[in-house]
Amino acid sequence: MKAVMVMFDSLNRHMLPAYGCDWVQAPNFERLAERSVTFDRCYAGSLPCVPARRELHTGRYNFLHRSWGPLEPFDDSMPELLKNNGVYTHLVTDHTHYFEDGGATYHARYNTWEFVRGQEGDHWKGQVKDPVIPESVNGAKMGDLWRQDWVNRQYMDTESKHPLARTFRQGLEFIESNKDEDRWFLQLEAFDPHEPFFTPDKYKDFYPHAYEGRHFDWPDYGKVTEQPEEVRHVIYEYASLVTMCDAYLGKVLDAFDRYNLWEDTLLIVNTDHGFLLGEKQWWGKNVQPFYNEIVHLPLFVWDPRHKKRNVRTDALVQTIDLAPTLLDFFDVKIPEKMQGQPLGPVIGAGAEIREAALFGIHGGHVNVTDGRYFYMRAPIHPDNAPLYEYTLMPAHMHKLFGVEELQTMELAEPLPFTKGCKVLQIEASTVFNPFLYGHMLFDLEKDPSQQTNLQDDALEVQLSNLMIRLMKESDAPAEQFARLGFGEGEEITGEKLKRQAKEREQWFRIDLGIGETWTPEAAMAYLAMFRPVPLARRSFVKESFIHYLKQEQIKDITEQHMILFTEQFGPLGKSMQRAVRMFAKQSN
Repeated sequence: MKAVMVMFDSLNRHMLPAYGCDWVQAPNFERLAERSVTFDRCYAGSLPCVPARRELHTGRYNFLHRSWGPLEPFDDSMPELLKNNGVYTHLVTDHTHYFEDGGATYHARYNTWEFVRGQEGDHWKGQVKDPVIPESVNGAKMGDLWRQDWVNRQYMDTESKHPLARTFRQGLEFIESNKDEDRWFLQLEAFDPHEPFFTPDKYKDFYPHAYEGRHFDWPDYGKVTEQPEEVRHVIYEYASLVTMCDAYLGKVLDAFDRYNLWEDTLLIVNTDHGFLLGEKQWWGKNVQPFYNEIVHLPLFVWDPRHKKRNVRTDALVQTIDLAPTLLDFFDVKIPEKMQGQPLGPVIGAGAEIREAALFGIHGGHVNVTDGRYFYMRAPIHPDNAPLYEYTLMPAHMHKLFGVEELQTMELAEPLPFTKGCKVLQIEASTVFNPFLYGHMLFDLEKDPSQQTNLQDDALEVQLSNLMIRLMKESDAPAEQFARLGFGEGEEITGEKLKRQAKEREQWFRIDLGIGETWTPEAAMAYLAMFRPVPLARRSFVKESFIHYLKQEQIKDITEQHMILFTEQFGPLGKSMQRAVRMFAKQSN
């Protein structure tokens, strides 16, 4: 028995023909659907990229305890469990985040791995002289990442040099070399169609359109401020990359046909999350509420034990189910603390493995769906607190935790899944602020595009209590319940929800005591400004802002005053300014 996982990054479900899209050219995804089970209700769990991969290894939600970070010493890693039980595991990837501080423990869990360089500003090719960068409609806002990407692109002047092509070539070489062997798992993982949406012209030619604007294939996360023709152009750039991904998926399907791997090889084709391409006036992920475009995922599985093909299932499944599925396939014992369930019973017998799905990003909304209703629960305080990280591996995405962050850390008692290990409890902060959006409730049956925020107290109570139960089952720390207004996890009532709604209104009536005036947008931007500021420094920042307003004799406050004010705070000020600018987009 063998297994292949073809994993794409930021693959939008709603842009695949197998899920109803009638204009994106992706014939091999259609071919895949004819050879496998298509899952209609697959949801993400922990987001974004690396938290999703921690779920892929551990079969557990991690967003309630931790943001982006490495695998922990107490984590059960699916590839390592396979390796320790006689299954050869191999990773081929061009996902650069595996090789940064915040992801550096993942690749070593496999027997062997190959890393293809060059994606999204990967620190690959050295060039002191600045590269020639076309003027972009959104500017070079990503700084060094943007610069490095344009250095790297000089080395990708043919399709064969593109990281996607090189990644699949190496994955296919592994299949070719090991097709006659038994008990191996290949994770063939492509960074595409993640931004930037960079493709050879042959794939752009599938989507001819009139466009005379500046170069634009990498939107910055935030509200859409571009013109409609620019948005349309980026959608076509993304579609071109999906078509390129489809072409290389086809090469894997060809290998399955050529060597008749369908007889004994599990095939999983999946992604970590989607990407907003102007829907709801948003670009990207992470900073906005997690609408369906981001969390409702495509998933295709061929299981040779059941040989179900060209069928669909509406069973509610998640990323956490993939680790136990692979362990079950190879008859490896599933750890007790894995929350996911094997998909074999779903495929073979139509089993329902969960009542509801929980998902989110650390410090963001906590979300739940039962497949029909979709509830986003925001914090009840603009500080989005209390909020802590629990870790023994204090690293962020690109860097280690700073000394200032670690000065307030404490050693916390073991959590139920840390195998008796005490963990560091570190005060956390985020640039985004889910408090600004409040709670949101959607009926996916009547409103699949999530345009109408329902006002239904009874339903909100029902879904809140469902969320509380799932959080308890996930060993959520006590402060997560407090942050969301759930007390210590006791059952919530309609009366309590109404009281919290009135308290929320009061937070937007800001009065600094100096006779100032606020527009609603300025008040919300003020709250956003504090999001990256450690709790211990917020009083100081507030007093400094009051001093600034008095000194400059400012009475009518706008977002621009906050942007100017943040310049005095160095690196922290840049994070504060980014939070304000992000919100300034939101208020347009």
